[in-house]
Amino acid sequence: MNASASSSRRIRTGLFEIDLAAGQVHKNGRRLPLQEQPFRVLAMLLDRPGEVVTRQDLQASLWPADTYVGFDEGLNTAIRKLRMVFGDSAGNPRFIETLPRRGYRFIAPVTETTTANGLSGQSAAIVDATGIGGDDAVVDSEVHEQDGQAGTAPDFPAPASSVRRWPWKPVVSVAALLALALAVIAYLVRSRPSFGHAPTKRALLAILPFQNLSNDPGQEYFSDGLTEETITDLGQLSPEHLGVIARTSAMAYKHTNKTVSQIGRELGVDYILEGSVRREGGKARVSAQLIRVSDQTHLWAQNYDRELQDLLDVQNDLGRAIAEQVQANLTPQRQIELSKKHMVNPEAYDLYLKGRFYWNQRTPAAIKESIGYFQEATAKDPNFALAYAGLADAYNISNIIGLYSPKESLPQARAAAMRAIQLDPSLAEAHAALGMEKSHYEFDFPGAEREFLKAIEVNPNSTYAHLFYSNCFLMPMGRKAQAIAENKRALELDPLSLPINNFMGMTYMFVEDYGSAYRQFQYTIAMDPSFPLAHEYFSWLLFTMGRYEEAIREQEKSEVLSGSSPEEAATNATILLRAFKTGGEKRLWQKHLEVDLQARKKPGAYASPSALAADYALAGEKDKAFAWLDKGYEEREGQALTLLKFEPSFKNLRSDPRFSAFLRKLGLPQ
Repeated sequence: MNASASSSRRIRTGLFEIDLAAGQVHKNGRRLPLQEQPFRVLAMLLDRPGEVVTRQDLQASLWPADTYVGFDEGLNTAIRKLRMVFGDSAGNPRFIETLPRRGYRFIAPVTETTTANGLSGQSAAIVDATGIGGDDAVVDSEVHEQDGQAGTAPDFPAPASSVRRWPWKPVVSVAALLALALAVIAYLVRSRPSFGHAPTKRALLAILPFQNLSNDPGQEYFSDGLTEETITDLGQLSPEHLGVIARTSAMAYKHTNKTVSQIGRELGVDYILEGSVRREGGKARVSAQLIRVSDQTHLWAQNYDRELQDLLDVQNDLGRAIAEQVQANLTPQRQIELSKKHMVNPEAYDLYLKGRFYWNQRTPAAIKESIGYFQEATAKDPNFALAYAGLADAYNISNIIGLYSPKESLPQARAAAMRAIQLDPSLAEAHAALGMEKSHYEFDFPGAEREFLKAIEVNPNSTYAHLFYSNCFLMPMGRKAQAIAENKRALELDPLSLPINNFMGMTYMFVEDYGSAYRQFQYTIAMDPSFPLAHEYFSWLLFTMGRYEEAIREQEKSEVLSGSSPEEAATNATILLRAFKTGGEKRLWQKHLEVDLQARKKPGAYASPSALAADYALAGEKDKAFAWLDKGYEEREGQALTLLKFEPSFKNLRSDPRFSAFLRKLGLPQ
């Protein structure tokens, strides 16, 4: 890499920006410490992204000719320091992959940022990619940004007669993906697609992550868990007067150096609650202060010293104080609840917080860990309703991410949710979890609706109650306008959530509003280019729109980010591109079926019946498609089947009488 080439280059990857000229790495606008030699290694890897840079190449370029004895140790140290900066791991790499005895490869997507017409290269790419194009697109974007209205949808190609199969990978994310790029939040919030809602008259509150002052990084689960429980508890305080921003968006500000004014402006909130927690033995000190964003006035501050068994009462004390400061009227029932003393086994509460910590990571291994902790918590305290609600959530997610089959996990989710409701009927999480199980496993849609509405009644600020109501009931019932409204409501409560933003794009796709879906997926990818499901869902949209070559490339990105090797993903993309160019759409889907059938022969691979049914439907083999749909019904694979009517991959089956009969069997409208 010559100096002149690097002098104007900045590389963006995920949350990081690398200034090649200055030799600096920034994350969320904050410079990270990195020595010269590791940076030079990074620069060589970024000069050839996706390609193997051999150890011999690195030695020849970066180590003196007579350096042999210390080379291996020096290179290994440089790679280790780079992994520390990126938060990466050798066993499960997201940025730097090791090829034993060969070298290294930078595997994350990269974007070169340059300045053009006042926009960064990344911003320009986002605008141009919509198909609006050119300087007019920038002007149009700015006009709509000022007047608060969504831009006019571009003229997209009509949907193709057949579209890609929808494998229904879960809308999940891992903890690392929740720490969004704070350096671009201001841009993102300003450019977020307008959802057409009238301004709310409720006060909005953001609870920033409690700082862990215990001088023990192993206690992060405790401070994070306390933050989450406080958000949940205060969300039920006085929902008609006070809205509480959800956990995902709040956690994006962990360790931030942004001011209260900046955070308030970016989240659109009126008040911010800052806090810290110091745990020592069986006691904890919680400090909190409430700040009004408009003038940054500190309205109230308090310290609480509690035994762990009494820690839940801190949230009640916070609730009363905040209600008084924001002049929120508490219902008599809520006043009674706040006056109750919550006793909980301190060991059970600690186990519960650990369970929530792992549950929020949304990976199969982490969900398995969370189930273990929740089960231990219920064993320590059989009357601990929150632990049963957490267990229900974990079993629901374990089915979605493929950790357990529906028959293994969803009856367990039902039992845990029912027990939680029996112990505490006011737990919105338990009602929402039961509603999901009723939709996905029992196909009891009236029962699912009752649970979702109960969850929203109990806590109108429950993000996932609104999201599940939208996607597990309203959309399957064909109530499209309501489904969009509930999804928007979830997004208003959690504006920086990657999964919810992704679901918003998918919902637009299901109602065939491809312009809004396109803009929504572009926005989600801009939030975090390393989020695999955003690229995967965007590829589905591109397939739906008949933009096959673009869709295949986007699918390739999602496969790499999901853990496939770059070689395997590139091979699959090449096969599909060749099939499309030589045989058109029909040959593409036939080859797609072959690729998927081959992939399912791998040890440990799960052959999802509905995904295979979609493959066969797109390939034109209707009888096999219906046979696999019947198998999906037998296995209670409701997470995929409930939205069957709106999945474009099954368009070829809709005129067949067997399709209507299958919908009737599910209890879905025709």
